[in-house]
Amino acid sequence: MNRQKIIFVSLLGVLVFVLVAAGYATGRGPLGVISAAISRLTAGEQMIPAQTFVTESKAPVAPEIAGGQWINSEPLTLQALRGHVVLIEFWTFACYNCRNTLPAIKMWDARYRDKGLRIIGVHTPELDIERNIDSLRREIAALEIKYAVVTDNDYATWKAYKVEAWPTLFVVDKQGHVRWTHVGEGAYGETEDVIKKLLAEAQTGEAVNQARLIWP
Repeated sequence: MNRQKIIFVSLLGVLVFVLVAAGYATGRGPLGVISAAISRLTAGEQMIPAQTFVTESKAPVAPEIAGGQWINSEPLTLQALRGHVVLIEFWTFACYNCRNTLPAIKMWDARYRDKGLRIIGVHTPELDIERNIDSLRREIAALEIKYAVVTDNDYATWKAYKVEAWPTLFVVDKQGHVRWTHVGEGAYGETEDVIKKLLAEAQTGEAVNQARLIWP
């Protein structure tokens, strides 16, 4: 092996190590880091800075959920959910980082649903097997997910939210504004604090009327 090949192999080994280390450190996984890098090159800025609580006056309106197949719920819209705090998680069932977030997501659903929290899992597939609706239904049942899940096989909602990696969550306030986002595992305490803060915020008259129309 000549010197150039040795240098190339060494650099490739360093790159692989960095990707693996960064993936596990951030909770995205190696493929998630690559996906994030590609997204940053091909997409615009993030909707809001990650792990930054944004005031309502500076918060963007959350894009509507694109059409897909709904599981555990009739089709929902964010417009109809005005008056509720909505947590949206982009996930896919074969992603181990996504699975690691589920205990917290399911706990928040059980703890805060009666207080006005609604959770939507946007299932954006990474692998071909994850595009199959029957496989998804089986996984949702096996994982004991009770909240609404919608398929995003064409990545329409993923692109609207400028998502870069699995899992990514957004917390939307009662007026439909994105106030918090987090990429990867972790920050569970901070996210729950945001949920509680937004649940405690006053509703507008329009939001109150919308809330009466759905999910008692």
